[in-house]
Amino acid sequence: MDELLQDVTVTANNYAGRKGFDEDFLGRRVPLPGLAGVETVVLPYTHFSVLVRPDKRLAAVTGLGMDGEKLRDLDRAGIKWRLDPRLPADQQTGERVYARNDIDRGHLVRRASAVWGDTMDEAQLANEDTFHYTNAAPQAARFNQGMELWLGIESYLQEHAAQYRSRVVVFTGPIFSDHDPVYRGVDIPLRFFKVAVFIHEGELAATGYVVDQTPQLAKLPDVPRPGAVEDVPPLGPFRTFQAPIRDIAELTGLDLDQLIEVDRMPIAATLGAAKVGSTWRELGDVEDLDLDFDLED
Repeated sequence: MDELLQDVTVTANNYAGRKGFDEDFLGRRVPLPGLAGVETVVLPYTHFSVLVRPDKRLAAVTGLGMDGEKLRDLDRAGIKWRLDPRLPADQQTGERVYARNDIDRGHLVRRASAVWGDTMDEAQLANEDTFHYTNAAPQAARFNQGMELWLGIESYLQEHAAQYRSRVVVFTGPIFSDHDPVYRGVDIPLRFFKVAVFIHEGELAATGYVVDQTPQLAKLPDVPRPGAVEDVPPLGPFRTFQAPIRDIAELTGLDLDQLIEVDRMPIAATLGAAKVGSTWRELGDVEDLDLDFDLED
């Protein structure tokens, strides 16, 4: 039950010092994307913020600033998932959705990417903050635990940030659609996106990615069979795509105009009226990333 994992001594006052996602983290203003026409709530944490959709009881997008120079190696031992007291419990997806099944609490802001700071206390607070249900989305266990490439993209960016002592902003979230199955009163997103933002040769740059968990959800008992998805390439197990940020914006409704303009996927500059999904590039390894420059330059 939720109350078994929720520390009842924690109140909204305990979050007063959380600064959340820093829009000026890269030295250029990059705001957390907004979602027009939908009620949302911004919750700041340590190094990241979550834009929550109360109607979905899940995040619309998370925004993280990752400092490669200050990353620290901390484990997750003893950290329990918890509800955020700043938001009514019925506007969050709590433990009931994840109990007694093969559905995981999938981190949106990746724990290892958020764990940095000038002090160990700062890094540990970020570590703990990633274990709020507002930062989780229902994912098939095999998707969450075995999606090596999806995690590998962020690992690649994290390792690059650490190696070159650089900074990266990562926006992550679900791609909601009418095809998402409803399970225990919550829409389970079939697809997720990630947009990485960084500075290259003094200029803002960004790349986008999409992953799909439809095949895995279809195998879970008690989860309604997902509907057919026709606006993307045929999807199989663990298929990850590099995708134009324009497509991600169209699929999510998020305001990504600034990042569409600096998308470094070569095809993004010549999309025209191309159908959403028609130019996605399937990835088998991080070496398959298609950029108009070398990330290690």
